Amino acid sequence: MDDHDHDDGDEGRVTAPMQEFTTGEAGIGAAVLVVGLVLTFGLALGLVGF
Repeated sequence: MDDHDHDDGDEGRVTAPMQEFTTGEAGIGAAVLVVGLVLTFGLALGLVGF
């Protein structure tokens, strides 16, 4: 069927959702989220006139 050589050993492979992160990195992500939301909704509401 398939001539490809599949290696079932995933040793050393780490995917993004599995990587550990620190509280500081989570805080930076939250800050980026808040700034993005403020810019998005702030500009939209500002253009509407509220």
